[in-house]
Amino acid sequence: MTNLLKYIFLTIILLPVFSTAKEKKINIEKPDMEQIRRDVLDPASKYYYPKLMRQYEQNETIMTLQDYRHLYLGMVFQEDYNPYRKNEKSADIERLYYQKSHTRVELDSIISYAEHALQDDPFNFEQINFLIFALQKRKKTNRAAIWQYRLNHLLEAIASTGTGLDPDNAWYVISPQHEYNIINFQNGVAEHQKYVEPYYDYIEIKKVNDKSPQGYYFNIRYILEEYYRKFPEQ
Repeated sequence: MTNLLKYIFLTIILLPVFSTAKEKKINIEKPDMEQIRRDVLDPASKYYYPKLMRQYEQNETIMTLQDYRHLYLGMVFQEDYNPYRKNEKSADIERLYYQKSHTRVELDSIISYAEHALQDDPFNFEQINFLIFALQKRKKTNRAAIWQYRLNHLLEAIASTGTGLDPDNAWYVISPQHEYNIINFQNGVAEHQKYVEPYYDYIEIKKVNDKSPQGYYFNIRYILEEYYRKFPEQ
């Protein structure tokens, strides 16, 4: 595995958010999505979505876990939300991800592309990882730390929604890709995926030992609802 692609899978070594949720004392709370909907759409609310996004983009370190929960989960109620969004230009730079080393110019290209992709899809965890990697290689440590901080708190927002061990405690995600990202962030290896009625994805993972779970559940209700509302012909 090459350096850049390996970086995605090693993030959990730097940020063991899920495996140490207890130690970090992250409060597990099933989100009230209807309340989040009201909050992020209300201009008078402190969780009004444009306000939260401005704080996020301005690197506000005073944002709380609830702020990040509203920021991440509230995305599904935004008009430009598309859980299956793809960037058509990704093929132009994808070859760089498979190289074992990179020149300065190539690292700058990775940074430029990642920043562009994140303007369109701000919670693309893979691109955040690529960006952190390239920034660190270019010795832009302050910018790398900012993005690492953002990723930390986005992962904490997901970790706070459940344990992933059964449907009632499924993790809430706003993108199918995040299911695999989260498993990768735990050094897990996804083996099989299946849909569980009424709105869960279950991903079976390769067992490391007798204590490791067989798999994880993800609540995708709002991914499905928003997708079929906006693309009823699909």
